[in-house]
This record gives sequence, structure tokens and C-alpha cells, in this order.
Amino acid sequence: MDTSYPSVGLVAHDPSWAARFAAARDSLVDVLGSGWTVEHIGSTAVPGLLAKPVIDLAVRVPSGETLTPYDDALAAAGWVEVGSSVTTHDVRMRLDGSVRTHIAHFFPADGWETAHQRLFVARLLAHDDERDRYAALKESLRAAGTWGRAYTEAKGAFVQEVVDRARAERGLPPVVVTDKP
Repeated sequence: MDTSYPSVGLVAHDPSWAARFAAARDSLVDVLGSGWTVEHIGSTAVPGLLAKPVIDLAVRVPSGETLTPYDDALAAAGWVEVGSSVTTHDVRMRLDGSVRTHIAHFFPADGWETAHQRLFVARLLAHDDERDRYAALKESLRAAGTWGRAYTEAKGAFVQEVVDRARAERGLPPVVVTDKP
């Protein structure tokens, strides 16, 4: 399935994103049960940061669980499987037509603590200077007309730098950060 980002591009932080996250989290918990942890990640989780108006969620798959038994219920709740280059975890999206509105990243329990998407957003929330550098990078890429896969790839070096710092703070070695739907 071909999906795209909203055509509006980058917008200023919208406080209503927190409520959109909460509604999406509740939708997932209704399907999966209360034993699944769901967090708001991505740029919409960082106050003051420009973002695509797409809500990213991190979901911790409990040990011993898989998504397979939940496939039909997730689809019925609007969480569809789409083609993705991600190899480290499962991804489901909510769409408005073919436009992404939400992306849920399902991380296995043993990868939850070191999921780079979670480490990246935690670092931006704790370091305004890095948040502001990221905002400037995003703004310059969009102003240059860079969007879609090229936009994601152009941010890669910055994301890698921030994730490496977050991992080092936790005594973890660097890893290559490449997966993004």
C-alpha cells in the first residue's frame, strides 16, 4: 500500500496532538489489553518542535506475545499493515485515504529500553538545544523542497548523533539508526 505524509508539511507544535495521542493509545489498549505499554514518540511528542501532523506511538509487546492474534482486531480499529522498510519491529498505521495520520511502532519487550525512537524523543525532551537544532534542520530541508523519503534520509546524520549520545548516557554502544517507515 502506498502511503504519504500530509501535504501540509511541517507545522508548529499543536497542543491538541496530546489528545490525539491519548485517543490513539486508548484505541490500541481497547484492542490489545491493559498489559501493553503505549507511549507518544516522534516530533509531535515534543513541545516547541515543528512536525508533520502525524502521531507516532511506541507500543511495548509483552514478552511471549505477538501481534498475529490481534491482526483482525487491529485492522477493525483502523490500524493497518502497510509496506515498510522497518526490520527491527512491526509497524501499523492509521490512514485518511492514503495519508498517514498515525504510526504505531510495536517493539519487542527485549528491545523496548533501547528502541532508538524512544531514546531520540527522550533526548529532545530533555535538551532544548538539540530540539532547536532539529527544528532548524527540519525547517531548512522543507524550505529546500526536500520531502518524503529524501527528507527522512537527510535527517539521518542528526538522528544518529542524538541517538548515539542517548545510548552513551546509558552505557550502551552506538548502533546504526536506519529504520523509519
